[in-house]
Amino acid sequence: MAQILLLVTVALVVGALVFGVAALATGRDPGLSPAEPDDSARSLPGGRPLLESDISTVRFDTAMRGYRMAQVDSELRRISYDLGYKQELIEALEAEVQALRDGRFEDAEVLRKAREAAAAI
Repeated sequence: MAQILLLVTVALVVGALVFGVAALATGRDPGLSPAEPDDSARSLPGGRPLLESDISTVRFDTAMRGYRMAQVDSELRRISYDLGYKQELIEALEAEVQALRDGRFEDAEVLRKAREAAAAI
């Protein structure tokens, strides 16, 4: 039994060597593909509030046992949309408050009605 196992092992090693030499001799082995840089990640800025464009430009490094890119990209699109919506809402509220501070009550009322109509959609 040990001789058969040894014979099979030797046959596999010889077969692998013959295959390797034949692949190199014929030039059909494309070799290794160029390595991707490890530092392709782009992180979020830390010194200011996030903008919608910040979320859409963030990138993650991939690894052998990495993440599912489609899931992460889907979540990033969602975050980007939410941040954009909230930024627009803040700007609308700030414009409404500024109109009230300036004494432009009619403008503030128009802005309030427009904001409420947009929220109802």
